[in-house]
Amino acid sequence: MSQRPADVFDRLSSTAQPVIATRSIRRAIVLGGSVAGLLAARVLADHADEVVIVERDDLDGERHGVPQRFQVHTLLPGGRAQIERWFPGFTKEAVGLGAVLSQPHQVEAWADDVRTVQTPNAVLLSESRPFLETLLRRRTLALENVHPRHGNATGLRFHHGRVTAVRVGDRELTTDFVVDAMGRASRLSDWLAEDGWERPELERMRIDVNYATAYFRRLEQDPPVGASISRFSPHYPKRTQAAAVGVEDMRWMLMLTTYGDDRVRPELGDFLSRCADLPPLFREIARQEPVSEVRTYHQADARRRRFDRLTRFPAGLVSVGDAVASFNPIYGQGMSSAALHASCLSEHLCGHPTPFFQLQKVVVDAAWQLSTSADAQRLETSPPPLPVRLQRALFHQVLSAAFVDTRIGTAFTDVEFMNTHPSTLATPSILLRSLLVNLRRPR
Repeated sequence: MSQRPADVFDRLSSTAQPVIATRSIRRAIVLGGSVAGLLAARVLADHADEVVIVERDDLDGERHGVPQRFQVHTLLPGGRAQIERWFPGFTKEAVGLGAVLSQPHQVEAWADDVRTVQTPNAVLLSESRPFLETLLRRRTLALENVHPRHGNATGLRFHHGRVTAVRVGDRELTTDFVVDAMGRASRLSDWLAEDGWERPELERMRIDVNYATAYFRRLEQDPPVGASISRFSPHYPKRTQAAAVGVEDMRWMLMLTTYGDDRVRPELGDFLSRCADLPPLFREIARQEPVSEVRTYHQADARRRRFDRLTRFPAGLVSVGDAVASFNPIYGQGMSSAALHASCLSEHLCGHPTPFFQLQKVVVDAAWQLSTSADAQRLETSPPPLPVRLQRALFHQVLSAAFVDTRIGTAFTDVEFMNTHPSTLATPSILLRSLLVNLRRPR
């Protein structure tokens, strides 16, 4: 790819509507009704006469095949901008139905028990995962050429180097284009290998992250703080991290995060006792009326399927969302990455010369780089190579300055919120200012 990744990322983040002269696909099939699948279906609706979403769960209700659906899901600005691109008015509709849009003065972040500087770009839309999917599903299925099909995809048929049909149960649906949005458990790799195609390499990174979430009654419609996160660096003595967001139905969603064998028990007593050592908002929420049980979730690894490295791949077939890469959920990048994958699909269908998986690689690299660096430091047992140590030292300078300096904090938050590419933090102006800020800070 001749363009710099930062330039490609910036282009993919555009919210302009593509110009499409005619529809070039007769039938497209999306495997999976997840956020990634629904956004892919929306993009395909501009290019196909018919779009079919195949989903094993009932698309008229909550998808039960999403084990993390009870945990915190805050839509980052980068992802929300893309959803607004494809569904204008989505944010306004979500807020009207009860979602909470927190402005910069209503968002707080804590690092090692110190509150970090507020930044003007911290605008967060928070809601439960079922709420978000329900609204996206309603908007997607309202398109006249998009139709749901209840069933389980069991394989693909290929002919002359392209995908031509999808097996759903005991039937075959002919197609011109297929999107794999089947999540972490996607079987596409097996289907490719069965037909003689290359199987994408699967990269795994151990994270051993644990979540425990409970809902509490929210008394204020527009609370002074609507979203808060408390994180600790790898060697800080405290271990329980937390996130709290206001969501629909006048509730707080409070999530605790731990690693390894340190797991919060699914009991309210253990949950509340851990909140006692957290910043004020978390303690205040924990004193409210609980309106749910404590639900836990464990994710052993982050994983990435390297479709971008394949030398042969069937035409008319792409993979999106967690089927390509799933990250440590604490960084909240999953849904926003999926939204940017939809932008990659749009460029691909509009005839951009860069192959789809190379476009997508820019998005995946950005999220993977940010989310895995901290996990690598937490788990490593020996010093890394010198180049890695130097890179980490520079990143640490930027991160430390971001806690106290509005300009650096805004630049860092833009990367964290998937508005810009991580390489924008390595510019001379950012690095120099970070060094000066840290030199002037009291010890």
